[in-house]
Amino acid sequence: MADYLPKFKPGQAVTFTASVDVAGGRLVAVTGDRTVGPAAADSAAVVGVAGFNAKAGERVTVFTRAGGVHQLTAAGAIAAGAQVSAAAAGKAQTIGATENPIGLALEAAAADNDVIDVLFI
Repeated sequence: MADYLPKFKPGQAVTFTASVDVAGGRLVAVTGDRTVGPAAADSAAVVGVAGFNAKAGERVTVFTRAGGVHQLTAAGAIAAGAQVSAAAAGKAQTIGATENPIGLALEAAAADNDVIDVLFI
């Protein structure tokens, strides 16, 4: 068998092309071949967090999901210790009726647009 090395390591920054405009610090999901866009509510395709704002067609650095603590924008109130999933526009929400958890809230959010620490799972 030939030697093998992974293309990317967990938690590593990976470059994608934005399929639509993305906001830095927001969750992004795979939208096509090496392309990402803002994660939709309960997306199962969340790959990580955009490193900066990027327009459609531009390259964007994505900090991948495998572990790590990231500062995410809440879509509403989230209790510390709650499991979270993607919400519309790449925000985070309490898992509730959703099926695709992405992390664990390490601190509480009181309202929409609060920024909290989330441990990716």
